[in-house]
Amino acid sequence: MASAPHRILVVDDERNMRRVLQALLAAHGYDVDAAGDGDEARALLKRADPPYDVVITDLRMPHCDGMQLMDTVSRSWPDTPVVFITAHGTVDTAVEAMRAGAFDFITKPFDEAELSSIIDKAIARREANRERAYLPEDDDTLTIGDFPVVHVEPLSASETALAEIIGESQPIKDLFAMLRKVAPSPSTVLIRGDSGTGKELVARAIHRLSDRANAPFITVNCTAIPENLFESELFGHEKGAFTGAVASRPGRFELAHGGTLFLDEIGELPTPMQVKLLRVLQERVVERVGGVRSIDVDVRLVTATNAPLEQMIKDGTFREDLFYRLNVVPMSLPPLRSRRSDIPALARYFLRRFRHRLGRDVQEIAADAMAALLEFDWPGNIRQLENVIERMVLLSDGPELRLEDIPSEIRDGERSLDLGGIDSLREDPLPDGDFKDIVKAHTQQVERELIRKALEEDEWNVTRAAKRLGISRKGLQLKMKDYDLRTTQESPQ
Repeated sequence: MASAPHRILVVDDERNMRRVLQALLAAHGYDVDAAGDGDEARALLKRADPPYDVVITDLRMPHCDGMQLMDTVSRSWPDTPVVFITAHGTVDTAVEAMRAGAFDFITKPFDEAELSSIIDKAIARREANRERAYLPEDDDTLTIGDFPVVHVEPLSASETALAEIIGESQPIKDLFAMLRKVAPSPSTVLIRGDSGTGKELVARAIHRLSDRANAPFITVNCTAIPENLFESELFGHEKGAFTGAVASRPGRFELAHGGTLFLDEIGELPTPMQVKLLRVLQERVVERVGGVRSIDVDVRLVTATNAPLEQMIKDGTFREDLFYRLNVVPMSLPPLRSRRSDIPALARYFLRRFRHRLGRDVQEIAADAMAALLEFDWPGNIRQLENVIERMVLLSDGPELRLEDIPSEIRDGERSLDLGGIDSLREDPLPDGDFKDIVKAHTQQVERELIRKALEEDEWNVTRAAKRLGISRKGLQLKMKDYDLRTTQESPQ
């Protein structure tokens, strides 16, 4: 069975524009809904199950305009990128909207290739955003109007910046101490950690703790940009610079001027772009593609990667001089298995979040279910835990998540004695729950390794690997998503 198409909400007060966008996006395989104004869009957002992956909205509309709609989306569905549609005369306003948090903008009349490219990047951002952990809600019923509030601002600036990082384990306490030291400086930071550990969340904390907190925070997911569009994405382009460049547009460096630019998965940056990025860092100027003038930029750069950059330097795929320029202040994020005592707080937060989002009356996690979550090694880290809790809430039949609600690959995984994990449980605060139910024997992720081995032996051809393992292709794809085994090596077949 094919996977469900991505969902897009189009909002525009011009009927013909809605119809054109719906037809174009549907032709690309998206599930598209449309609204004539912001108020109608808010109603559709509230009813949507699952939530929309991208919102495309006109900037100027009667009643609730695009900026007001973006505020609603950012509060209640912070993972969902917002793309603005704007006329040529309001491009400056659209750029300001991007500084305020919009993902991108499309100018009227728009080019179909440009529209497709922006939507592809927005969906990639949506997927990357699932890596984040969120602020625990003290009041599960807190709303603004009819909309649930995902983030509540604490009183102090420091608390505001760090509150979204959930945990009281020693690795998290060490991370907080490091953030407080590093963030106020202008130094470039390189964040390293496994996929799903919350690197973007830490980058945002660095920005919020700095003297640039009121300036833009602009993110770029390097895995989501085609190689031939990197230069335009980072440095901008002038009208007519290449096919599809129907209007001039600033790059991410310009948008981040005065603030922070976060380049996620920096190891994916093509070699020619590494040279150009190094020049920008040295000279603090950019030139748009097709432009003839240099533009001064004042940007604090934060980068992140889960790639072995030192080995890439030896292999000749990453420049050593760029590495030293980026690695001024290195930070390492611990995997979830190294901070097991934080699992109960994270699991209960995700429970509260998804019961609101999915409309399910689930109140608690049973002790034996929590014990099983504590045993598992979580190779996909916080993102995998989030996905598992979402699935459990969706499929649960009662007010409590039970052991049988946990996916079998986690519940029945082979256990192993992970002494490092046991030591961390001894050193960290005791997790909530009955101590006798917190099993100290930790889970060895045998299934993940079997899948990885099959994929490697079949050169990441999913169809052949599924046949070798005796499971369906769709079943293997779901397990690859859970175990974070989707890589650039994966075959499209």
